[in-house]
Amino acid sequence: MRGLTGKTFIIAGGATGIGAGTAKRLADEGANVVVGDIAIAAATATAEKLCAVGARAIAVEFDLADESSVRQLVEHTITEFGSVDGLFNVGADLSPETNGTDLTILDTGLDIWQRTLDINLLGYVRTIRAVLPHLLEQGSGSIVNTSSGGSLGTDPMHVAYNASKAAVNQLTRHVANNYGAKGIRSNCVMPGLVWGETQEKANLEPLREMFVAAARTTRVGRPSDLASITAFLLSDEAEWINGQCWYIGGASHMRQ
Repeated sequence: MRGLTGKTFIIAGGATGIGAGTAKRLADEGANVVVGDIAIAAATATAEKLCAVGARAIAVEFDLADESSVRQLVEHTITEFGSVDGLFNVGADLSPETNGTDLTILDTGLDIWQRTLDINLLGYVRTIRAVLPHLLEQGSGSIVNTSSGGSLGTDPMHVAYNASKAAVNQLTRHVANNYGAKGIRSNCVMPGLVWGETQEKANLEPLREMFVAAARTTRVGRPSDLASITAFLLSDEAEWINGQCWYIGGASHMRQ
């Protein structure tokens, strides 16, 4: 794709799944990749795989809930590669302790709300605040946030998660609205059910079958499906796309 070769991109949540798939796709396109994640062993493994085939990639441990570590992620990127050209926010707290107890508004504790919003929404606020001044200084850059099909309001459970992702949609538009005229693009992908390592290990076959039965498709998503869209939105091919939230999910939702 045009405008990826030699550029440097941070994947905030790149150890596994969609993040790791996007790191691979960007590296395949000739970009420098920073695999940021709290799971540093998995992030390192992902970066090493990319380096083994000739890519320039590093792993950096950071925590979306820790503003200092977020700043260090960006600073480490600039020290290593000299600049930063884009950010892909894909991290979220999907742990059983948090996401597994995120039910209805009457059944979900405020501690779960606080943890979910702190990671899924404020974590993205932290990464954008850390990277945006550098993008503004150079007069160009692209940010892609990961929301969810759940932000569209059809999931009766996971009230905190889905509310946090709806807020990510608005955060995406806010950045585009305020900084688009200064060369910054901000877009969002809203995945449907994507089957990565986590889902495979959890043995969620009934969930897979339910999704395919409800969607207009023959399969669940793969990390590579989101990776190709994200790489496109980060590239110069998408230079006239800004402030958009795209649902990528096998037509289980149909919307403008």
